[in-house]
Amino acid sequence: MRQIFGYTDMGKQRAMNQDAYHFDIGAYPWAVVCDGMGGPRAGDVASGIGVDVITRTIERGLRPDMTENSVRTLLVTALATANTSIHVRAGDDEACAGMGTTAVCALVRGGLAHIAHVGDSRAYLITPESIEQVTRDHSLVQALVEQGQLTPEQAKVSPDKNMITRALGVEEEVAVDYSEVYLGPGDSLLLCTDGLTNLVPDQELRQIILSHEPQAAVERLVARANDYGGLDNITAVLIAAEGHRQNT
Repeated sequence: MRQIFGYTDMGKQRAMNQDAYHFDIGAYPWAVVCDGMGGPRAGDVASGIGVDVITRTIERGLRPDMTENSVRTLLVTALATANTSIHVRAGDDEACAGMGTTAVCALVRGGLAHIAHVGDSRAYLITPESIEQVTRDHSLVQALVEQGQLTPEQAKVSPDKNMITRALGVEEEVAVDYSEVYLGPGDSLLLCTDGLTNLVPDQELRQIILSHEPQAAVERLVARANDYGGLDNITAVLIAAEGHRQNT
């Protein structure tokens, strides 16, 4: 059995929360996290549309007899449909011009997590032994790291670390990345925005998740980001196995 808990906070520096999330603990647990951008209100609109359209698309398309390829198609379609909806709204509403949002979405069937994402909101696999970033950031600094122009350590402190190269709604079409990861009996999957990962080190994320029950863990993750300054909105959603906690 899997359980899901989520928590979001405005942080200490922003005037409003432009993150959004949703999850469902049905036959196939799934969750989505979005981080909006684009003006005083437009980021909030973009992330809201993103979560709403992705949720409706998954709820309409999810069936008990789906193949793994069908799940992949469903998640990719959900993000692509959200991209279209946000892009159309941005074109129709001057106040929303240029808005966009990241999105990371995961659905778990048996021991396999299906993950689709656009932008720099992340999915992490947490095991009793390690933490692994499953998604690849669509960001300027990630591209520079891959080109050998920045080290991973330099990327973490770069003034350009918040510049993303791909988002839902910015262009008429968007490339959606897809990945799969096996979840063992004691493993967890964390979906989160960069308001968390820009401030809390990976090993601290892992330690908090392993030393708290899931609901307390997501609240503690957000609290730690605020302890480090709360520079952005902060959102964490944890898909965990019951009795996942390894350390006390």
